[in-house]
Amino acid sequence: MEIETLLNENQAKAATYLDGHLRIIAGAGSGKTRVVTYRIAHLIQNIGVDPRKILAITFTNKAANEMKERVNGILGIGGNMSLICTIHSLCVRILRQHIQVLGYPGSFIIMDEEDQKALLKKIYKQLEIPLKTISYKSALHSISNYKMANISPEKAKQLAGQFEGEYKKAVIYEEYLAYQEKQFLLDFDDLLLKTMVLFENYPDVLQKWQHKFQFIHVDEFQDVGDIEYRMILMLSKFATVCVVGDPDQTIYSFRGANIQYILDFDKDFVGSKTITLDRNYRSSKNILSVSNKLIRNNQNRLKKDLYTNLDIGKEVVHYMAASEEQEAEYVCDQIEEIINKEEGINYSDFLILYRANYLSRNLEQAMIRRKIDYRIYGGLKFFQRKEVKDALSYLRLVAYNDDLSFERIINVPTRGIGNKTLEKIQYVALNYQIDYLDALLFHSNEINFSSKTKKEVQILANALLKARSSSKAMHLIFEDLLEDVGYMEMLRKDVEENRIDNINELKRAIFDYQNANPETASIENYLQDIALFTDSDRDQGEQFVSMMSIHMAKGLESNYVFVIGLSEGIFPSFRTIGEDGEEGLEEERRLAYVAFTRAKRQLFLTDSQGYSFIMNSPKLASRFLNEIGTTGVKHLGKKPTYKTSDYITPPKLDLVGDNEVKDWKIGDFVSHDHFGKGVVVAVNGQTLDIAFSLPAGIKTLMASHQCFKKLLN
Repeated sequence: MEIETLLNENQAKAATYLDGHLRIIAGAGSGKTRVVTYRIAHLIQNIGVDPRKILAITFTNKAANEMKERVNGILGIGGNMSLICTIHSLCVRILRQHIQVLGYPGSFIIMDEEDQKALLKKIYKQLEIPLKTISYKSALHSISNYKMANISPEKAKQLAGQFEGEYKKAVIYEEYLAYQEKQFLLDFDDLLLKTMVLFENYPDVLQKWQHKFQFIHVDEFQDVGDIEYRMILMLSKFATVCVVGDPDQTIYSFRGANIQYILDFDKDFVGSKTITLDRNYRSSKNILSVSNKLIRNNQNRLKKDLYTNLDIGKEVVHYMAASEEQEAEYVCDQIEEIINKEEGINYSDFLILYRANYLSRNLEQAMIRRKIDYRIYGGLKFFQRKEVKDALSYLRLVAYNDDLSFERIINVPTRGIGNKTLEKIQYVALNYQIDYLDALLFHSNEINFSSKTKKEVQILANALLKARSSSKAMHLIFEDLLEDVGYMEMLRKDVEENRIDNINELKRAIFDYQNANPETASIENYLQDIALFTDSDRDQGEQFVSMMSIHMAKGLESNYVFVIGLSEGIFPSFRTIGEDGEEGLEEERRLAYVAFTRAKRQLFLTDSQGYSFIMNSPKLASRFLNEIGTTGVKHLGKKPTYKTSDYITPPKLDLVGDNEVKDWKIGDFVSHDHFGKGVVVAVNGQTLDIAFSLPAGIKTLMASHQCFKKLLN
């Protein structure tokens, strides 16, 4: 395999450099997946590295599958021997082998977000906490913060101080952990945390995995957070590490991504080499010129300018509308005009991006009026739809005696088992220290079912027993199970055609899974895989305009891209700049850069006049429209006014103190002049949420203030 003939000069250097650790700064559309793919193939085919010694970590299942397919396309079946997976999948693999030392069985169950909410619903009922007082989202956020900061429920209660809401969250956290431990349930945070517990406390486990890999690749390295970075650092003791990413595309700080890890890679990986992929294969020269001018305004970055050998292309169009309604009409006009003019162009060539989901409303109304087919991404995901969750709960009962799944489906379809009967089942299960399903099946005489309910329970028992003992293919077991328990009949009676279609799609997914994994396919493994699944895969072949928030557009591209709502306070976001200061503004600019570089042929930027309820003032065009200048840009519509004095000024919190710590992370200990010792439970740019002992509780403080300092753990 002649790498030099397959890749450009810098790509080839990155794919073949093996003399030490490597940082690949891969600009948008520069072919980073192609480089990593050929690097893995080069190691195996040209260098002779055992493929089992190669690890590639991605951050979505879609990216992992794409990389696997590409490697297999080059090497054939031999490429399957390398481990290419998400970091959560890697953790699952490690935990399945070693978690027994922590007192968990290897058959632990992975909770997704819907499972977490189902558990919270149970806890809220038990504690008599109304949902309107503490949302599930708020409770899960607190639980995640407590876990990541290694705060026990007892400590969380102490830290709550006099805040009743925080105390309730601590109690919820306590019940959540207790249920998890009893049922051997792990959420996504636990997958990372339990793996780190193994690595930090069981040297033999860590050494096994350190010796397992000689070459480690990490894709989208600009998106790693603290715990992911620590894990990669620990795994890399005997391995050569290659990281790939773009600091200019760090847009997930709110999820814990830390841009400094890619910027400071050479500090922890001494002697590492940096190769920049700056040739863009996606966008026209005008689009790249505008994008480069925008991102140059950021200071915290590794300097680079993307270039392309493609044509200069059409001018970037900025249109200022008189109103939001006119802005929506303009977008629709352009879509229809381009389709009528350009041969071979259809709705699927258009992508509309916005900073916040609410901005889609006027566009949706305009498209419905004008009969333009569109799809909103970011709605209810496939695996979160009720019928899909129900069906998977039945499968989980076949694989495990899972109490959460039991509670979800025991009366779906109706079997005459209401809340009181369920409480009896729970009481019997507690009395005998068994699962709810076993209580139902083996101690039904103590629950006093009606004759009709007894019959329905027996039908359920027979269906589960049949599924467990069946030698049929998985998709047929699934099909029989839902028929035998009466679920499909329930949908047919209710004429739920859409739900039936979703069940059929799930059956097809199971069929595809077993065909792709003939040797390892099992219900348990399938449930594990889909628990890690994200909504990255899209329907192919249909013609519709795609609409989504910019955060969802990472990794996508389209011939024609519209970025709407470019008004100050909306984009850049008033809230982000207000909370995170200059760091927040730079992240907003990176977000705009990501949006702009999705475009291949032409980029449209729109905003509107009127009154901003966010800013409580007349709308002002975004500063980003000023920063891109006029070269290669056509300004249309109302004449834009750029009053620099009216722009949001990021708060300069670093001027009020002399605390020079810049790498705050959850779990850091501090000493405060007034509040005493505390622990960081959330990092919000230039502010920290710090939990102090009673009576102070949780306080939000400026990270740079001289009143407190970081303590060594």
